[in-house]
Order: sequence, then C-alpha cells, then structure tokens
Amino acid sequence: MLCEGWSTPYPLGFQVSLTTVLMLELVLGFSSNLTVLVLYCAQSNLVDSVSNLVTVNLHVLDILVCVLCLPLTVAVILVPANGSGVSSLATLCCFHEACVTFTSVATAVNVLVISLDRYDISVRPASRLLTPRRAGLLLAAVWAVSLAVFFLPFLEGDFFSSRNRTLLCVGGQGYYTGMAMYYHLLLQVPCFFIAVAVMLFTYSRILQALNIRIGTHMMRGTRTKDSTCRIRSSPTPGSASTQPHATSPLPASSMGVQASVSAIIALRRAVRRHRDRRERQRRVLKMSLIIISTFLGCWAPLSAVNVLILCLGPSDGLVRLRLCFLAMAYGTTIFHPLLYAFTRQKLRRALKTRVKKRVVSLLQVDPAPSGGTVIHNSWVEGGGQRKTRKPRVEASDGTDRCLTEAVRE
Repeated sequence: MLCEGWSTPYPLGFQVSLTTVLMLELVLGFSSNLTVLVLYCAQSNLVDSVSNLVTVNLHVLDILVCVLCLPLTVAVILVPANGSGVSSLATLCCFHEACVTFTSVATAVNVLVISLDRYDISVRPASRLLTPRRAGLLLAAVWAVSLAVFFLPFLEGDFFSSRNRTLLCVGGQGYYTGMAMYYHLLLQVPCFFIAVAVMLFTYSRILQALNIRIGTHMMRGTRTKDSTCRIRSSPTPGSASTQPHATSPLPASSMGVQASVSAIIALRRAVRRHRDRRERQRRVLKMSLIIISTFLGCWAPLSAVNVLILCLGPSDGLVRLRLCFLAMAYGTTIFHPLLYAFTRQKLRRALKTRVKKRVVSLLQVDPAPSGGTVIHNSWVEGGGQRKTRKPRVEASDGTDRCLTEAVRE
C-alpha cells in the first residue's frame, strides 16, 4: 500500500511486464557481451584486425548500456511520484533521456562503422582505407560524439540552473511542448536514417562485389582447367623423342578415354567449387538481411515514435509507447553478440575450447587416498591407452581351462 500523496506513474500490469522484459534483456545482454569480451581478452590472436577491433568496441558499448541505461529505464518505470518529489523525478528523467540519447546515437554510429569496415574489407581487400591507425582515430571520434550528445538533455532542461524541467517522464507532472526541449529527439532520428542508408549501401555493394568475384573467378577457373586438360591429354614431343623404345605408343581410343576421364573429373571439381561459392553467397546474403532487419526491427519503432512526438507533441500514450519501443531497442544488446561475434569461426573455436576444458576439469575425479573406488572417465582419458596398450583381461574359468589344456598338450 503506497503512502498518501504518492502515485505510481504507470499501471501495475504495464510496470510488471515491461520491468520483466528489461531485466531479462539486462541479464542476457550483459552475460553474452561479457562472454565475448572475456574470449577476446583471453586470446590475443582474436583482436588482430580492424574488424575485430570495431566489433569489440560495439560490445563494450552494449555492456555500458546494460549497466547504466537499462537500470535507469527500470527506475523511471517503477519510481512513484508525489508533489514534493518533482525535482528529483525531473533529475532522474534528465539522466534517463541522456542515456537514451547516448544509446541511440552510439549504437547507430557503431553499426555504421562496422558496415563501413565490412565494405572496405570486401570491396578493397588489397588496399584497405581503414587501417589500424585510422580505425583508432575513428573510434575515438565515435566515443567523443556519443559522450557529447549525452549532455544535450541537461542543457535542454536547464539542469544547471534553478529551473529544472521534466523531460518525457511522468505524465501527471505535465510536458513542455517547446521545441527547444526535444532537440535530443531531433538528433536521434537522422542518426537512425543515416545508419540505415549506409548499411543498405554497403551491404548491397558487398553482395555485388561477391557476385562479380565469383563470376570472374569461375571463368578463369574453367579456362585454366581446359588448358590443363589439353596439356594432360596431348603428348609432349620431348617425352616421345627421349623414350622411343621404352613403351609402345597407346592407341587413340585409350588416349580418348583418359582425356574424357580427366575432363569429367575437372568438371566435377568445378561444379563442386561453384556449389560451395553459391552456398557462401547465399549465407552472406542471409546474414546481411538478418543484420539489417534486426537493426530496423529494434530501432525503427522508437524513431517513428520520436517523429510523432516531434510532430504532435508529447502525451501519456506516446510516452508509454516510447518506453515499450525503447525496450525493443535494448534488445540489440542480445542480438549483437549473435550477429557480430559468434558468427566468427575463430571466436566459436575459442569458446568451444574453453567450454571443453571446463567440462573436462569438472568431470575429472581424483583417486581416493584411502583405497576407495577410482572413477575413470572414458571421454577424459580418451582412446589413446586402448591403441597403445592392450587391456589386461582378468583370469577366469575359461582362461584357466585353456591354459591347462595347453600344458597337457
């Protein structure tokens, strides 16, 4: 039972459901991104390229979002409001809007940088524009911009003066409809659309480059295979002159059969390689569509609500809808490790190795010192002893009978 004069800002069902979703995102997002960072730090060979560097930067951002921004959103949903606590609530709302602005702009810019890196490594693999030094400067600029937009809501709400005003928090306290209060929303919308445009451009060019490379490589591969088949099928004059009496010349029919067999083998290899390349092309296309659709599905609803607030002004319904879509946007902290980290073969191999070592250490049991039962784990010990040393069979009635019969003979 709440005290008199206190009121919950939102209905109880809304609070419980949204808080549950946010806490689940906090746990899953923090654990998955922390696992990725631990794997990257444990093995130095993983962070050996610009691509891994920008990916690590995104996971660091996701951890900050889980630690700082998600708890503030939960506090805004759950903290009750009364007449005397308006100033403290306005301060909480300013910090919350600052964190939301930081998350929106920083996520969009980091995803944009990752798209540019993949475009650079796919279209210009020999002469990359994004060198490690340039990548470091670019990431420093990304963090500078992200930290700069963090202070924008405080300047809008006159946080550093005596007139502190509420920003998109509790509807019972009223909203300010002046355009100067919502510049941070006006900044988030173009950042989202610019990131989407760059992602569409870069991934489309990546697919075009992949198609061109496969086509030219297939044409060159077939030409080289035809030339090698001709060379193998046609006898060289030097070999015929050096060994005139060694072997009798093969008939034309057997040479035709050998040439046909060589052509069939080369054709099968070409078909297999073409099938592998087409499979890789489909996999890249599918991953590109998943990455773009995930970013759109998580951040497009929030950007649409921001546009509605800028056009129609804030209201209780729009603010609640914005909180729901903000919870959807926080879902990228769970999807980013799945899309950008665990799709890498080196990271998956490192994770499997560490998990296997951990399981082996848990399953391995030391022998009891007092002559107790010793448990042998066949998976831990492996099959090496079976191959190197034959197992000893204990004496039984059958073996005794065979030995006695051999002695009698």
